[in-house]
Amino acid sequence: MAVDISQFHEMFFEESFEGLETMENGLLNLQPGSSDIELINDIFRAAHSIKGGAGTFGFNGVSEFTHDLETLLDLMREGKFAVTTEAVEVMLQSVDCLVNMLTDLKEKRDVDYSASQAVSEQFKVLLNEPGEAVADTSPSSQSPDQEEDSASSSPSTAGDSNWHIEFKPYPEVLKTGHEPYRLIRELHELGHVEISVILDELQAYDEMDLAECHLGWTIHLSGKDIGRDNIEEVFEWIEDEAGLVIEQMNTTEVIAEQPSTSVDTVVPSPDSEVTVVVPEDLKASNDESEKPDLASVQKNDAKNQESKSIRVNIEKVDSLINMVGEMVITQSMLCQLSKEYSSDRHEDLVAGLAELESNTRELQETVMALRMMPISFAFNRFPRLVRDINRQLGKNVELVLDGEQTELDKTVMEKLGDPLTHLVRNAMDHGMELPHERVAKGKPETGRLFLKAFYEGGAVVIQVGDDGGGLNTKKIRAKAIESGLITEDDELSKEDIQDLILRPGFSTADAVSDLSGRGVGLDVVRSNIRALNGTLEVQSKENEGTTFSIRLPLTLAIVDGQLVQVDDNVYIIPLTAISESLQVETKNISTIAGSVDLYRLRDENIPVVQLNKIFGHGAYAEREIPKMMVVVESNDRKMGIVVDELLDQQQVVIKSLEANYRGVEGISGATILGDGTVALICDIHDIFGMSAGQYKQDFEKILTQNTNHAA
Repeated sequence: MAVDISQFHEMFFEESFEGLETMENGLLNLQPGSSDIELINDIFRAAHSIKGGAGTFGFNGVSEFTHDLETLLDLMREGKFAVTTEAVEVMLQSVDCLVNMLTDLKEKRDVDYSASQAVSEQFKVLLNEPGEAVADTSPSSQSPDQEEDSASSSPSTAGDSNWHIEFKPYPEVLKTGHEPYRLIRELHELGHVEISVILDELQAYDEMDLAECHLGWTIHLSGKDIGRDNIEEVFEWIEDEAGLVIEQMNTTEVIAEQPSTSVDTVVPSPDSEVTVVVPEDLKASNDESEKPDLASVQKNDAKNQESKSIRVNIEKVDSLINMVGEMVITQSMLCQLSKEYSSDRHEDLVAGLAELESNTRELQETVMALRMMPISFAFNRFPRLVRDINRQLGKNVELVLDGEQTELDKTVMEKLGDPLTHLVRNAMDHGMELPHERVAKGKPETGRLFLKAFYEGGAVVIQVGDDGGGLNTKKIRAKAIESGLITEDDELSKEDIQDLILRPGFSTADAVSDLSGRGVGLDVVRSNIRALNGTLEVQSKENEGTTFSIRLPLTLAIVDGQLVQVDDNVYIIPLTAISESLQVETKNISTIAGSVDLYRLRDENIPVVQLNKIFGHGAYAEREIPKMMVVVESNDRKMGIVVDELLDQQQVVIKSLEANYRGVEGISGATILGDGTVALICDIHDIFGMSAGQYKQDFEKILTQNTNHAA
């Protein structure tokens, strides 16, 4: 009975892309002349697993292409081919080809083999270069005549070497990425092969684990000058994961009598897959009721093809299981209490509900932790990008990664890739100087580009910075005047000028290219970050460098918030933005320019903001200030939000307001409270901007003065 192995495609693609990432990172660390065998072996194993898996699923184009890469790596680990810049470059190109080929296969598109064929030609040039490598004896490097001779090799004759091989892989061999039949195919390169399958340990169908191997093979190998070392070399990568017997035979001997459970003898050619004839007692029943419903295992709809998975540490899974167990116990207790409830058991009910609330919160936190992944998954793409841009632009930039183990929600991280890539490309192209320009400025010839991630106040901050030329504020101002964004009479702070580069379509680039100036598309970057409920800020000093700081919530799904009452409305202020809450003392309030109220908070004056005035649902009577104020911070700036009453603090599930209604400035989302009412979640960054616009320059001056005072 045929088994539909397409149900395992998703796992193959995920593991293959992880293997390609391992290969790319390894190749980037593989220096010319390196003798780091362990690193080469890591790259080789990843390529070998992809090659074997591709062959298993019938992706022969991928398997055959990877063969050349595997051959070159094998020669390197044996010391028969020196690690050169050219070889590493070709191998990196092969990784790109494999990514494209596997992506096409995953999306069920026709695979474009033109790029891989060009790279294969480069491999052949490398493998046949005198003094560098031994000749490649793989089928792909043989002439048509040689292939025909190999495929039609006849059974053993007098003078041939004859070998009897019993090969029984251990059950877990498939889980290590090895494919037994691929090894059998390699024996064809040595001579004539006759093979039969041993089914002694084959399990009944309903007991089978498709991830395990329970087959063995008896092989008769014959040919000219075949030594034991030639055979052992074929099996060397699997010798610790299989039972292997190799015996030399006389030419008059024949293969020992096969077990009664063996299949018919099959002699595969080097150009075909190994096939077997299944015994009658193992063939599929004609009774449809006995056949498994494979359609129920895998659906062919587009949604299934786009499904994603995440690898989770077993400790997190154990914690989740324990937490579910605690909830089951609490639920059982409450169920029993409901059957025996009386007024004198009220305290038991309250205690049980409190326990359930605690269990639910812990379960929620545990489940959310399953989605958290190290940000290294997002950072790992950039060493290759920086290397390629260095070569393209003739620059010499070193990439420094910091905080790679900082964890971030998987959904956030997936959407962060494009904005980070844009910032890195712009820093490389427009921020970093050429080596001779850096030397002329008294800087080291090698520039530094850093990616840094760290936690700050319940959020994650990601910085993309460089020690390049920095932003030219004069040029930016002149371009803004030319574009009509500002007038010559406008007085702008240094921060205002730097913020201009985040305006839609703004650019100071002298020429347009695929690696354009900093301004091109940075408004899109900021929009993408804002869609993640994050903020993007820029800081720069001329000739010292520029740093973009992205501040993001740990997750998009849940926020810890402070509920506040303003008029008849309930708002939620994220706890991460709150520095303190206090009762207002009238003596500490003053007013400037007749419009802005200031509150003296210890050694600084902070502006006071009224949410009802900003959102337009009424205002307090003139000179009337409520007694409660929430002090919030954003990018080292403070302001006080006056409220009628502080309500509960609780964790709330964020619902998109834009998806269910429309986007509202100053509001990042909404949630449904326990009583069924809807509460709006404040976007503090937006409120800073709205307040600055409402109170115009007076408000901005106060914020600037406070920031400078704090510095």
